[in-house]
Amino acid sequence: MNKLITPTITLTLALLALPGSPAHAASAAELTQKSRAALNHLYSVNGKAHELGQHAKAVLVFPEIVKAGFIVGAQRGDGVLFVHGRVAGFYNTTAASYGLQAGVQKFGYAMFFMDNNALNYLRRSGGWELGTGPSVVVVDEGFARGLSTTSIKKGIYAFFFGQRGLMAGLGLQGTKITQFTPSD
Repeated sequence: MNKLITPTITLTLALLALPGSPAHAASAAELTQKSRAALNHLYSVNGKAHELGQHAKAVLVFPEIVKAGFIVGAQRGDGVLFVHGRVAGFYNTTAASYGLQAGVQKFGYAMFFMDNNALNYLRRSGGWELGTGPSVVVVDEGFARGLSTTSIKKGIYAFFFGQRGLMAGLGLQGTKITQFTPSD
């Protein structure tokens, strides 16, 4: 293995294990509280997300994801699936990347499941890699302006929020979402 890659992987994993990062799993109650607060904040700053949430079958919220990397990157976070406002499961998201990248960033995202097919796929998959199942539309400010409940045609819409840190680019490619059981 390249002499630069091995220390880079070690550094990336160490950054993700820092206190306060998602690598230190929160209890179910803490994760639920953080996820509800993040979703409410998203709704307060983005009317289209709020409108979509009123029509969604479920919303999967990852309140804080940590992404770190130097050539080799990784990201991780834990979240809650809400169905009609009630907790229906806990999920984590992980991703790895390789390329021209350097930095550390925190952000969150919410995925709005608009139909039962998309929601059932999440529940059945046991470990869903985005890009292999239902199509996901990442909603940016420009796309959100034209989004209405009559123009919804995809199974899942994703909104990013709360970006902090120094790392360019947000995406869902290569991301895996897996159900887990947090501590009480």
